Amino acid sequence: MYAILDIESTGGKYNEEGIMEIAIHRFDGHKVVDKFIGLINPEREIQPFVVKLTGINNKMLRSAPKFHEVAKRIIEITDGAVLVAHNAQFDYRILRTEFRRLGYDFQRKTLCTVDLSKKLLPDAESHSLGKLVRSLGIPMSDRHRANGDAIATLKLFKLLLNKDSEKTIIKEVIREEAHGELSPTQLDIIFDLPSETGVYYMHDKDGEIIFLGKTKNIKKRVNQHFTNVGQLARKLQKETKKVTFEKTGSELVAVLKEYQEIRKNNPKHNTITNKKLFSHVLNFSKNGTDQIILDVEKAKFKKNLKIGFNGVPSTKKFLKKISEEFKIHPKSLGLDVLEEPLVNGEFKEYVVAEHTKEYNERITSVLKKYSLTNKNMALLDKGREIGEQSFILIKDGNLKGYGYVELNHQINNIHILESIITPMSSDENTIFIIESYLRKNNRLKVLELTPTL
Repeated sequence: MYAILDIESTGGKYNEEGIMEIAIHRFDGHKVVDKFIGLINPEREIQPFVVKLTGINNKMLRSAPKFHEVAKRIIEITDGAVLVAHNAQFDYRILRTEFRRLGYDFQRKTLCTVDLSKKLLPDAESHSLGKLVRSLGIPMSDRHRANGDAIATLKLFKLLLNKDSEKTIIKEVIREEAHGELSPTQLDIIFDLPSETGVYYMHDKDGEIIFLGKTKNIKKRVNQHFTNVGQLARKLQKETKKVTFEKTGSELVAVLKEYQEIRKNNPKHNTITNKKLFSHVLNFSKNGTDQIILDVEKAKFKKNLKIGFNGVPSTKKFLKKISEEFKIHPKSLGLDVLEEPLVNGEFKEYVVAEHTKEYNERITSVLKKYSLTNKNMALLDKGREIGEQSFILIKDGNLKGYGYVELNHQINNIHILESIITPMSSDENTIFIIESYLRKNNRLKVLELTPTL
């Protein structure tokens, strides 16, 4: 016996969502023998994007029954049945959360039609419900409403049952009772995590780090690991017994910590590459002439003055940017120029390569702003809490480390900063990470420092 389920939730923060519509079709493998469909008053506001997506608004739910009024009916119609849903982890988690609020431990086996379709329909262009049923010629109405999606899931499930002639795949993907939703241990883990920027560390039963990552929202990202359906997610769900974290405040600090600590700890489920993170470089050289020449080359070429990029298009985008920012004629940077005039028929306010001195001065200004070469500076960003700021220390063009100071702290002495940083190693990839971040983010404050003797 199966219970085909679809839930429309209010959206919102993890574990604070509520059910606002539910549809359950009890299916014996041949026909529907019972059904329960209805709106539910979630006793909380619906997120605006959900209203737009579903068409369900708060006014429609005021007179609807509350969850505790329909809970018994849900228990009865799903009794002895396997819950079937498209992305079953989501629907089962939301349903269990509602029952948990009532003090009831609702448990059912689950079956996910996403998993089934990936195994039985591997050549499908998409396994999202709408695109998949459309590609299979299954009619669908009332998309993003509980009953419309439940009926589409039911029709898809019937097709998949027919395709599974050996019945082996269905046996394999039926989850154990507690599988496919957050266990009490995982719920406790999520509850204790902050919704802030930082690095998180997933540990196994022996305390070993099995995976680490950076994110702008630690709680949300770890929750995704615990609810996703991919191969990595399932390994992490099975093996993770504890999650620790470090708040960084700064996204750049988090990116650098992730890069360095993956190499230091070598977690079993992280992929480590020894390759350059950039594929091309913009070289700055004179080649025996008075004029600075810019060349785009593959990253294997090594020259002192260069800025790394991930592909030729990114490099050209940067050249266009500096052409406008520093008023350098596009042709001088090797860029194609549009036929139509830019300023009164000419590039009058742009400097051209022939004006060597002024041109070189502007190219030098580009290097001063966007390259770390020979720089002594601190990059200031958000701290971990109010009244604090983070800094990344650059000395002689190399990454030295990161640290935190109070907002009113005078930080203009390299020697003082070196004494309070957490050291980091510097290589071509860390330089690329910082320089590319500087190109894309204007939020960072750059403080130039004078080295002490």
